Amino acid sequence: MPTDRPAQAIPLISRALLVRRGELPGLVGGFLFFFCLLASYYVLRPVRDEMGIRGGVENLEWLFTGTFVLMLGAVPLYGWLASRFPRRRLVPVVYGLFIACMAGFAVWLESGLTPAWAARAFFLWLSVFNLFVVSIFWSLMADLFDNEQAKRLFGAIAAGGSAGAIAGPALTSVLAARIGPAGLLPIAAGVLALTLPCLWALVRWQDRHGHAGAGDRAALGGRVLDGVRAVAGSRYLQGVGGFIWLYTTLATFLYFAQAEIVADAFADTGTRTAAFAWIDLATNSLTLVGQLFVAARLIRVAGLPTTLALVPALLMGGFLVLAAAPVFAAIAAVQVARRAGNYALARPGREMLFTPLTRSEKYKAKNVVDTLIYRGGDAIAGWLYAGLGGLGLGVPGVALVAVPVSGAWAALAWWLGRARDARVAAQETPAPASAGAAQ
Repeated sequence: MPTDRPAQAIPLISRALLVRRGELPGLVGGFLFFFCLLASYYVLRPVRDEMGIRGGVENLEWLFTGTFVLMLGAVPLYGWLASRFPRRRLVPVVYGLFIACMAGFAVWLESGLTPAWAARAFFLWLSVFNLFVVSIFWSLMADLFDNEQAKRLFGAIAAGGSAGAIAGPALTSVLAARIGPAGLLPIAAGVLALTLPCLWALVRWQDRHGHAGAGDRAALGGRVLDGVRAVAGSRYLQGVGGFIWLYTTLATFLYFAQAEIVADAFADTGTRTAAFAWIDLATNSLTLVGQLFVAARLIRVAGLPTTLALVPALLMGGFLVLAAAPVFAAIAAVQVARRAGNYALARPGREMLFTPLTRSEKYKAKNVVDTLIYRGGDAIAGWLYAGLGGLGLGVPGVALVAVPVSGAWAALAWWLGRARDARVAAQETPAPASAGAAQ
């Protein structure tokens, strides 16, 4: 339905954001939830990047492997929690556990006890934290909003995360040198706690408006490994897993290249942390504009298949640039373009792939794809990068290897967009009446 109908339109706002009157509280709640979530994470992301270097660039592939092993234990734990807690209790329980971990790491880092191991442990923990909290958030959004609403609103909701991702590194760039990494953890914990009132407001909005699943207070039930079984039994979910696998492989290549280039370009820890923060700040400033004013319109005009394939296609050119000029300016430009394109276009489009699925698939199978497959791709890509480096390729050679991988990612993205549209069309087509009903 058009967004400018008098009964549904909000002057100026509906034209800018494609939101209808009854959806505005849900949009604002989702925006603020994601703002607090990513502000909390991005306060700590530059710290994680610095901890990765402090723990030794030569150990990064081990850290990525350790993250995957840690995820192997975390996914069944989450499956157990999701089977026993209703949605309105599941999110506070999981987020509360992460807030408690932040407090523990603040004490450990401040104590100065085994600093190298503290740095590595923090790197591992934050690499698990960011995937779980974001995956759960988008599971919630896919449950609250229907297929048609997702096309119009997911870009603007994602913009809340980008606004938070601007506030987080900006805060870190100002405070990092004054209070140190340990001092940033209580700040991040307090910001993360602000997501819980947003959750309460979203659940109340859903209950009032009677969207799909509204008022459901029951746990999902089922078994701990239902998500793994769902992915193994669905070609569509396997395709989504492949999309994530290729994405994280290329992102890991860029992360390792960035670590090498930044370590060579900057000598001290404070300067490196500030450089990472400025990359985050530039990325998220560009992303915010794309999410608010480009994503929804591009999906409506070009379609989801083209939108999903756009970033992988552009990344082919980015790797060619990096192969020709493996310097800080080049890696910063490619990272900003890649991450901004992902967050503004590919990420909202990727989350739309889950809206036609069942509730169990949204919370369980999606979590397996977003965490276990994601970190599995990280671990393998880390060792692959090290192996290519052992062959003497260096950053330029690895960048050339990544070009055809980007092309494969673009092709799979196109197929997934078409498969998702076909699923939605099948769900929206009324079932033919039976002969008895026709009489």
